[in-house]
Amino acid sequence: MGRYVARRLLQMIPVFIGSTLLIFSMMYVLPGDPVRALAGEQNVDPAQIAALRSDLGLDKPLLVQYAIYLGNLLQGDFGTQIASGLPISEVIANAYPVTIQLTLFAFTFTVVAGISLGVIAGLKPDTLRDRGLLILTLLLISVPSFVLGRMSQYFFAFELGLVEPNVSLDENLSELLLPASVLAALSLAYVARLTRTSIAENLRADYIRTAVAKGLPRRRIVSVHLLRNSMIPVVTFLGTDLGTLMAGAVVTEGIFNIKGVGSLIFDALRHREGATVVGVVTLIVLVYLIASLLVDLLYAVLDPRIRYA
Repeated sequence: MGRYVARRLLQMIPVFIGSTLLIFSMMYVLPGDPVRALAGEQNVDPAQIAALRSDLGLDKPLLVQYAIYLGNLLQGDFGTQIASGLPISEVIANAYPVTIQLTLFAFTFTVVAGISLGVIAGLKPDTLRDRGLLILTLLLISVPSFVLGRMSQYFFAFELGLVEPNVSLDENLSELLLPASVLAALSLAYVARLTRTSIAENLRADYIRTAVAKGLPRRRIVSVHLLRNSMIPVVTFLGTDLGTLMAGAVVTEGIFNIKGVGSLIFDALRHREGATVVGVVTLIVLVYLIASLLVDLLYAVLDPRIRYA
């Protein structure tokens, strides 16, 4: 197991470099000149702009800038915002906690509700509750998150008055429940469908017939044998979905006026602060890589036949 983990950690290095280089290249080309954006509409001496670009290292070739960024990143330095002069690590640290809370709420809701609905439907395939789940999840998959967010905001906040339409600056946990539900809707639908399909398929497996023939209690058959072996495709999806939820929180935060990573990315793009966007995406890439490793290690826990050399 130790050799496998070491090998996987080494494999993460080129993936991390390739991902961050890609987003770094995009931010190098697309947002424009941040120094010129800092000047605004004022007429500034081109020599001053050139001098400032030189001080910030923006006049160097792309690969040289990336090498410098990667070297600083290894020391925990994400760079400095040009407009505010604040360290990007400090800016991200102020914005990330609420996004992490929102993501964890959504992830927990996805796991609990998605797996529960999938098990309920999968134990009785081709019944009314099974078809009802398929229709419900199809609707959740079909409706875009920004449409679902606006509908939920209008219905629960403006019509019923159960919640506030926007999240306050205090960011109370109760105020994040509705945004988290909206964020989790798509993932919940996929998890429910995956669980339902896996449960229904394993119900016909030989080891389930053997467990029934041995007279084991139904609860033990479902919880120990059926559910454990049916979770492998679900865990695979959930491992990658954690990063997807964090990235998808950008849209949800915009709808509910949450001051998290979404507003940070929007402000960074508006001020052409590409380094801030690169820093945020770098953390999301790390979440993807770590979650992928944990999923692979969970395979051996769920299925004893899986062994890593």
